[in-house]
Amino acid sequence: MNLPGEIKGRGSRSNPTNRFTTLEVGFDPEFMDGNEQFEDYGSPNTTFLKDSSATIISTNSSPDVGFDASINPYRGCEHGCSYCYARPTHEYFGFSTGLDFETKILVKENAATLLKKELSKKSWAPQVVALSGVTDAYQPVERRLRITRSCIEVLSDHMNPLTIITKNALVTRDIDLLIPMAQQNACKIAISVTTLDEKLSGDLEPRASRPTARLEAIKRISDAGIPCGVLIAPVIPGLTEFEIPNILQGAADAGAQFAGYTVLRLPLGVGPIFDEWLINHRPGYREKIMNRLKSLRNGKVNSSKFGERMKSKGNFADEIRFLFQTGLKKSKLSHAWPKLSTEHFKREPNQLELF
Repeated sequence: MNLPGEIKGRGSRSNPTNRFTTLEVGFDPEFMDGNEQFEDYGSPNTTFLKDSSATIISTNSSPDVGFDASINPYRGCEHGCSYCYARPTHEYFGFSTGLDFETKILVKENAATLLKKELSKKSWAPQVVALSGVTDAYQPVERRLRITRSCIEVLSDHMNPLTIITKNALVTRDIDLLIPMAQQNACKIAISVTTLDEKLSGDLEPRASRPTARLEAIKRISDAGIPCGVLIAPVIPGLTEFEIPNILQGAADAGAQFAGYTVLRLPLGVGPIFDEWLINHRPGYREKIMNRLKSLRNGKVNSSKFGERMKSKGNFADEIRFLFQTGLKKSKLSHAWPKLSTEHFKREPNQLELF
């Protein structure tokens, strides 16, 4: 259902029908007498809902991601990135990939308690855990709820290695917890940067930290002795690929040590959401971007096959790869991310360390 009025601070202006739903409620002009007044939705309030999950660590066997275990304190994401590949996950809860994804956030209030329980089990094999495997663990409400911080406290108590990927400078709040982990080779952070253009970033990622703040976060993290890198994600063909060298250099100047990138993919309902964004914000780029995107994946905007989802092929894919490799060489960043160690893992932390 398309919502009339300007939607400020949101990546989507609509709530597409849930793919699992057969009934859609909408507005039909034939049944209106011309006197109806649509509400100006302005910026819809965010609703936070309790997530009653019984476990907190998710595992996967996908060859497309660089971790096997992850923690997601929140489902849905208020950052509102129009291109977010995680949007379709909200449909499993009866919500939409559109405004629902960024205005109805499921919160795992007992995440830290669940995490402590799972790490203490004899069956837990110490391994790297990723924060933000699906949605960002440092979205705006984390400043108040501090659920992500409580999870880091548990991981630090057990000295279980941790990888953080985020586009929010709020991660710097937790430097005090991350320094001891980094000293035991149990922590690394990647700051996601899509563009250095402040205006474009605001349109694409309305409630995420702006590029300047993300580069400053890299500097603060690196200055604290915590391994930090930059993830250019996603590269949007026809819109942001030319920025790759500048993003890499900017991150290197801020103290980053390593880098990676992913190319835009639009699974399921994300395609229409992103296309809607193009129409509203960059109509002159729409045809160019969609054509280039399709050229990367055999005429499609996404591939769902394991081993292919994160890859792209063709001449333009080669150009993106060349820009990245050239930028790496010039900025002296490493394409290899640091390997973390489970050597100092403690199944039962000393009681004194908990206070």
